[in-house]
Amino acid sequence: MVASRSQLTSWQALEQQAQELKSAHLKQLFAQDADRFSTFSLEIPGVLFDYSKQLITTSVRDSLIALAEQCELGQWRDKMFSGEKINFTEDRAVLHTALRNRAKTAVMVDGQNVTEQVETELAKIKVFVEKVRSGAWLGYTGKAISDVVSIGVGGSNLGPQMATEALASYADDTLNVHYVSNVDGVQIAHVLKELNPETTLFVVSSKTFTTSETMTNAGTAVQWLTNASGDEAAIAKHFVAVSTNLEKTAAFGIADENVFTMWDWVGGRFSMWSAIGLPIALYLGYDAFIDMLEGAFEIDQHFQQAPLSENIPVLMGLLSIWNTSFLDHRAQAILPYDQALHMLPAYLQQGEMESNGKSVNFAGQAVNYTTVPLIWGMTGINGQHAFYQYLHQGTTIVPADFIGSVQPQHDVDDHHTILMSNFFAQSEAMMNGVDADEVRADLQAKGLSEQRIEELVEHKVHQGNRPTTSIILDKVDAKAVGRLIAMYEHKIFVQGIILEICSFDQWGVELGKGLAKNIESELRDNRVGEHDSSTRGLMAYYQAKRQ
Repeated sequence: MVASRSQLTSWQALEQQAQELKSAHLKQLFAQDADRFSTFSLEIPGVLFDYSKQLITTSVRDSLIALAEQCELGQWRDKMFSGEKINFTEDRAVLHTALRNRAKTAVMVDGQNVTEQVETELAKIKVFVEKVRSGAWLGYTGKAISDVVSIGVGGSNLGPQMATEALASYADDTLNVHYVSNVDGVQIAHVLKELNPETTLFVVSSKTFTTSETMTNAGTAVQWLTNASGDEAAIAKHFVAVSTNLEKTAAFGIADENVFTMWDWVGGRFSMWSAIGLPIALYLGYDAFIDMLEGAFEIDQHFQQAPLSENIPVLMGLLSIWNTSFLDHRAQAILPYDQALHMLPAYLQQGEMESNGKSVNFAGQAVNYTTVPLIWGMTGINGQHAFYQYLHQGTTIVPADFIGSVQPQHDVDDHHTILMSNFFAQSEAMMNGVDADEVRADLQAKGLSEQRIEELVEHKVHQGNRPTTSIILDKVDAKAVGRLIAMYEHKIFVQGIILEICSFDQWGVELGKGLAKNIESELRDNRVGEHDSSTRGLMAYYQAKRQ
């Protein structure tokens, strides 16, 4: 067994190729190959994937595919889809794909056909969603529900909120949906201030029903409801849960039939395809939720069936590793040129950084290469007026994903043409740059003196050679959102296997939670325990000011 990925022959070939390409420029690569776009782009139903503006050659791509093969990516992929417990630090299967298995083929885990479990839960979701949306679900005064508040954090929040924001153009006026994730009381206070207790339904999402932030917010919501209703029995008519802890949900006041389950083979950040996506179905209707599952299933099939060299998620993962581990570009920007996708960068931050922000391999040994890049970004036009200066002329090269659509959700005059002209121009500018000769010619044409030109020329030079990938969707609808998120989910899986890190635990998250619980009890008791001098000093200052 190879002790480190860096000892693989394909890895070493890539290290050599990275050294050779450090003197190359994307502009040269395009000049040398008139068919470069055709060579380095793929089209599948609903998606165009163009990676021709990445700093690669066919030989680099061949080496990346060889690396995937040497890391047995195909075998690991099959293990995941079949329900093997590839999350070995927690002894769990990894089966978010089973949540959207529209072929409904059997997938067995511990002797149970999880496909049957998923179908049962989907049927329950459908009945519930139709009951609430039709007005048949009544609150404590006999009024129908008008507003849904989703209370959760992390994977129980970001996925559903990102999707409902992305698809808000398709919502009818049946229900409004609101999200509360932050334990900062400002958020829940602002949300509740606008709502009527008689017509508000809360969806509390917590696998264990013990998550501190979620249960604190849920407790505040209960207090708000019971203050208005004067009756704790109202809880059963205004609260449902997504959880596995029926004892806790019952104690909270939620009837068992109003608890939707999830399973330990679903990680939080991959869970919006499960009952965690209940707010999506409530807001958009059950059929739209199923369309999302259908779109994701299409990508699952592509990921399983397409050759590695023509496999979009595989290439996404390999390109990330090429940029990060070989070219030493330690960040990646997510730049959606579609306002509907404005939460996508935050969603992918969690997806990628919580999954692959690790530093030891499968055997628990420290890795000797950079793993996941820092993920950040925002919508394209806003970003252009915020940080693209850094992307174009900064000393750090940040590879970027540009994401746009052919058809807008709302076709308003020339807006989409102007938007997409920026999409194409920015990725072209990041690739080409502007050299000194071009700057001089431009300034001479404007009539500037030679002295002034020489004063300005270096300030206006853009080196270019900034790698980008362009993803163009037909239109941002429910199927497209399903496809896009599934592509990135499988990219994360590919990264984890190639880098030999466990993508499906999150011990770093657990560490902070445990420490916070201990400090919380100290703050409640107005005492300071055994901590470093900084933490003691901060706590003492806070407590003194609070008194």
